[in-house]
Amino acid sequence: MSSKTDKRAKEILRLLLSHGKTSVEELTTVFATSPASVRRDLVRLEEQGLVHRTHGGAMLADKAVYEPFRFDASFPVREERFAQEKRRIAIAAAELVHENETVGFTAGTTTTQVARNLRNRKGLHVITNAVNIGMELSSSKGLDTTLTGGCMRWPGAFSLIGPTALEALSVVVMDRVFVGVCGVDPERGATTIEAEEAAVFRTMTRRAKQVVVVADSSKVGMISPAVICPAGDIDVLITDDGVADGAIRAFEKCGVQVIVV
Repeated sequence: MSSKTDKRAKEILRLLLSHGKTSVEELTTVFATSPASVRRDLVRLEEQGLVHRTHGGAMLADKAVYEPFRFDASFPVREERFAQEKRRIAIAAAELVHENETVGFTAGTTTTQVARNLRNRKGLHVITNAVNIGMELSSSKGLDTTLTGGCMRWPGAFSLIGPTALEALSVVVMDRVFVGVCGVDPERGATTIEAEEAAVFRTMTRRAKQVVVVADSSKVGMISPAVICPAGDIDVLITDDGVADGAIRAFEKCGVQVIVV
């Protein structure tokens, strides 16, 4: 699918999220394209399970409401980067979680993978600022899931930020929190791109008894502008076997337990 076609398909889904249904005639006018092109877009979207085609148009498929990341290209694209490594990291991270714990998850593709590995667990209280994680876990009967609330500012991030999120976190204590990062470095610590998101992540680390950073090896040694926490505040770093031995030793000198999968 060309980038132009992909962009138009995403805009069709955004329109459907606002209105619920639309017609080929309306889409032809909105996007200044041919009815044949619109019908091809709708066929592709129906094959992905995102819409139901109707006579002369289409309506939003129910499950698209519950899986918003399926139509925002940025999230699945990031999920596929080091996908196998992230899955291994997630399995190892989930093994740290015990029954009756309160577990936190920051937003992120790797933390999403960890959360998915807990869907069939019981007796856990999950606290997260990630809308997609909350929605995925909402169908798990054994889990009590709480979203922080807040403002969701960036498409594809599903990350709740701002005063409401910080206020919600001020009254909880977590047994452990799984933190997703854009970079983690022995000298600069865990970092991400947006300062407001870092503030929420930082609060989550301060409200947790154990801080677990989950990061594939491409992020080890990288530094982003906004600091989440110094390396000394990280209890466990779970990464993949692409990490350099020197980096492992540097983190261990900071008191970080490094788990390589």
